[in-house]
Amino acid sequence: MSTSLNEDLLSQYEELKVLIESLQTDFVKHAGGNASAGIRARKGLREAKKLASAIVKASIESSKQ
Repeated sequence: MSTSLNEDLLSQYEELKVLIESLQTDFVKHAGGNASAGIRARKGLREAKKLASAIVKASIESSKQ
């Protein structure tokens, strides 16, 4: 496995981690009744899903090499 692929996977994982952590505020606000925060939280989750899917694909590709 190439070092740059490993670094890319770690970089993508860190990006996902930061995204998930950033959603906490919106989830807390949404739990308190803020509808706009719920919209932002769901949008963030869709982004996280896309990023997680990309990480899985990259991981599979790097395993094949």
